[in-house]
Amino acid sequence: MHDIIALNAISHHFDTASERIELFRGLSCTIRADETLAIIGPSGAGKSSLLSIAAGLEVPAGGEVRFIIDGAKVDALTMRAKSGFIFQQFHLMPDLDAIGNLALPLRLKGNRDAFDIAALWLDKVGLKDRARHRPHQLSGGEQQRIAVARAFVAAPRFIFADEPTGNLDTHTSDGVAGLMFDCARETGCGLVIVTHSEWLAKRADISLLLAGGMLEAAA
Repeated sequence: MHDIIALNAISHHFDTASERIELFRGLSCTIRADETLAIIGPSGAGKSSLLSIAAGLEVPAGGEVRFIIDGAKVDALTMRAKSGFIFQQFHLMPDLDAIGNLALPLRLKGNRDAFDIAALWLDKVGLKDRARHRPHQLSGGEQQRIAVARAFVAAPRFIFADEPTGNLDTHTSDGVAGLMFDCARETGCGLVIVTHSEWLAKRADISLLLAGGMLEAAA
């Protein structure tokens, strides 16, 4: 059985000092680990909240989220441990070099081969010669390539990417996007991307539009 995330009639909102803002209500969607999925929509529609709920980082105000790994239901904590994350801001550790940033998730899990695995991924993303460079010595595109490799390094079941190319120029964005999709298909993990970019969304197997509290197939 495929690993899946099942969102069943979920709702979400946030409160301001004067009112409650409804982001969406009654959304249902199944995300599979053998697919790539893009969620597009206008600013403020709730795309990042939906991504956080699907990743088990946030609890919806209503509805149910079921995480199925290896055919068994797991909790949000387990789901997060089996996921990788890519953000618009690279979130690399400034005091660690490139290979140290890549090895960190594995070291935290007690993997004795952390640096060997990190070296393989550094080579895969074309940055073997940058192993000893710290983040401030790398370009934005190089930093995001490290961030992409870091998300995949611990063999996750799902990758969640929130505007992963938002800080990059068009040429660099294309390279990073290609890298993400290639890695997802090569490793067989699910890739869920929130993006404003229609060209990026078109690279996914499935593209959904979140607007006006509704989730539907993108045109």
